[in-house]
Amino acid sequence: MEELNPKQSEVEKMMAAGLHFGHRPSKRHPKMDPYIQTVRSGVNIINLQKTDEKLEEALKFIEETISKEGKLLVVGTKVQLMRMTKVFAEECQLPYVLKRWLGGTLTNFEIIKKRVDYLKDLEKKKEEGHLEKYTKKEQLDISREIEALKLKFEGLKSLTKLPEAILILDMDKDALVGKEAREKKVKIIGIVDTNVNPELVDYPIPANDDAISSVQYILDRIKERIIRAKQKTTTE
Repeated sequence: MEELNPKQSEVEKMMAAGLHFGHRPSKRHPKMDPYIQTVRSGVNIINLQKTDEKLEEALKFIEETISKEGKLLVVGTKVQLMRMTKVFAEECQLPYVLKRWLGGTLTNFEIIKKRVDYLKDLEKKKEEGHLEKYTKKEQLDISREIEALKLKFEGLKSLTKLPEAILILDMDKDALVGKEAREKKVKIIGIVDTNVNPELVDYPIPANDDAISSVQYILDRIKERIIRAKQKTTTE
């Protein structure tokens, strides 16, 4: 990724990060037509002026949500995005889902919450030494159970109720997440590449959802707003 110059306009920074590269025209969703500028070398080119406008709308909503102490759940299950998703979510103190979305996370939230609470209870017992009364084999089995649960629920431990909003980094791969969010009326912020229907998203961000540099740029912009929102709440 080309190093970003602080004096560049945001559109220039987006171009340097590769936000404008979409998919081939054969994969183009017709609802994305207003956000596509042209086709170059067999690839749809996203209009970054429109990306800048839609991103700003999303950022304002996120800042408002966080300033009201609302919860934003981050979903990044694409392999190349997992690490940056985890780093971003932990730095911003947000709940997150990696690897695989468990069906019913939103639509059957109480069941998921019980599993999360069970994980937290096991971890607390282990930390406080309450497992020492069990045999070594039983302790090993419990430790393995904890690790298995962490793979599924580690990122959800801070989520005590349905989130006010959800950030989906790949709307195509995680279509089920969007479906559950719409069913539960959870606001969706999503990166929409040229193969996605933007009308399924409350706050669509037209951009390349495959390139690490593209997604990192968007997460960095969101992080700035979240930090600002949290600073406001602490000074008020």
